Amino acid sequence: MTTTLTRPLPTAPDTAPGHRGLLPVVLTATFMTTLDFFIVNVAIPSLQTELRAGPSAVQWVVAGFGLALAAGLVTAGRLGDRFGRRAMFALGLLLFTVTSAACGLAPSAGVLIGARVLQGLAAALTGPQVLAILRTNYTGPAQAKAFGAFAMTMGIGAVLGQLIGGLLIQADLFGLGWRSCFLINLPVGLATLALVKRCVPESRAPQRQRLDLPGTALITAAVTTLVLPLIQGQAQGWPLWTWLCLAGSAVLFGLLVLHQHRYATDPVVDLRLFRERSFGLGIAAQLVFNLGQASFFLVLAVYLQQGHGLDALGSGLLFTAIGGGYLITSTVAPRVAARLGRHTISLGALGLAAGLALLALTAGQLGHTDTAWWLAPGLFVDGLGMGLVIGPLTSSVLTGVRPQLVGSAAGVLSTVQQAGGALGVAVIGGLFYADAHRGLGPAFERSALLLMGLELLLAALVQALPRRSPHAG
Repeated sequence: MTTTLTRPLPTAPDTAPGHRGLLPVVLTATFMTTLDFFIVNVAIPSLQTELRAGPSAVQWVVAGFGLALAAGLVTAGRLGDRFGRRAMFALGLLLFTVTSAACGLAPSAGVLIGARVLQGLAAALTGPQVLAILRTNYTGPAQAKAFGAFAMTMGIGAVLGQLIGGLLIQADLFGLGWRSCFLINLPVGLATLALVKRCVPESRAPQRQRLDLPGTALITAAVTTLVLPLIQGQAQGWPLWTWLCLAGSAVLFGLLVLHQHRYATDPVVDLRLFRERSFGLGIAAQLVFNLGQASFFLVLAVYLQQGHGLDALGSGLLFTAIGGGYLITSTVAPRVAARLGRHTISLGALGLAAGLALLALTAGQLGHTDTAWWLAPGLFVDGLGMGLVIGPLTSSVLTGVRPQLVGSAAGVLSTVQQAGGALGVAVIGGLFYADAHRGLGPAFERSALLLMGLELLLAALVQALPRRSPHAG
């Protein structure tokens, strides 16, 4: 069984002939969905006032998107395998554009929450298809560049989300205010959708069997009961239902494994994936990395805005220090990975650790009234490290997966990214808020040191990946 996962892939040209617009099209969709995940944080104060939304409603505007996204990713990847990745990508992009319009035109908080849940499901349908399309349409150095461009796009969307949102709200285009953060997706989404058929070739798994409906139900329920308490637990003080959900999630994951192993003829998660060392260890490394990323953005934003009094636009401008470092290294990461292989990820993780150490040292010296721009050097170093991790790590997970399992693998990878982020926010974010009574500066300093430990763990973990360059064709 294992040998089928490690056999050499058929040779293919480094690029997809006749489809030169493929990368811009799929990466535009990636940028839209990534940006939307982060930009809503900037819109919250004004939408809360206009829609008269209470604290619980505001939480669900954010949580509804993240929960739906996490719950739908694995199933979406399998749908792409069966019905065609281009078809599912186009459907997801269309639904994301329509639900963005629904968010931007929402007359009440309830409608906005419902639209955000549907928007998250649309983003889930699109995400795994992008990874699968890149994996099946590029080989060799071109594949490395494609994953590098994917990583750069995700990083820019995450880092610049607050800045772009702040600029849109401040510009107040046509008097739309916060609504422009969602409505901006309409022209971009429609223009991208018009190019999909021309630029993106269709692909699917070689053997098309029935969708594993019981497995789909189990994976959706398991991820939901895992991610929901992680998203809501901290804000609600970890009531009993959150612990019951986490316990139920463990049971559901156990039933999923049993079902996939014994009964499923075309499983939604093919367990043979985890017999491949590059995939299993890559998924573990991805989990460790995402534990740190989402929580870092959270504690940094709170520290800048509440600890130093910056508004959303001011903190977004400071975030560009991360973006500057990220752009530099994510551009050269494919060439570095071609030479250093797995050590590229370790180098990036050590860069992240160095940036976090510098941030902890700086935060320990800053007073409440000192300018937050003293943090810029540490943020820049952190961005340098980030740019060497995201693309090579994603590639290391997917490169050795055989074509018929690419969608499933991409869904698992995307789900781990979302679940890891939620878990990191719950744990690191919880410790940050628990320390906040001593001052946000000391709380941020301690959080940065904890995150530095995660990056050192990542640097050690990737040493167990196969020695061969993850970008080898």
